[in-house]
Amino acid sequence: MNEPPGNGIGGNDEAANELVTPAMRLMDLQKKHRALDGKIDELHNYPYQNQILLQRLKKEKLLLKDAITRLKDEMIPDLNA
Repeated sequence: MNEPPGNGIGGNDEAANELVTPAMRLMDLQKKHRALDGKIDELHNYPYQNQILLQRLKKEKLLLKDAITRLKDEMIPDLNA
């Protein structure tokens, strides 16, 4: 039988019944952020670098940083509540 398509979020090959905790999601985002940082540093080492790719990677890195910050904020309980 055909399996239902994924929800398009994250792109992980995780089973549908596997629970992804916020801490696990945070670690995944941080790992992706570090990987992008390495790719960006690598592109800076080449004299004929691809500027468009470099800009895209930097934007993706910034989006990941924002997602990490939001997730950290969600994990910390609101003390004013």
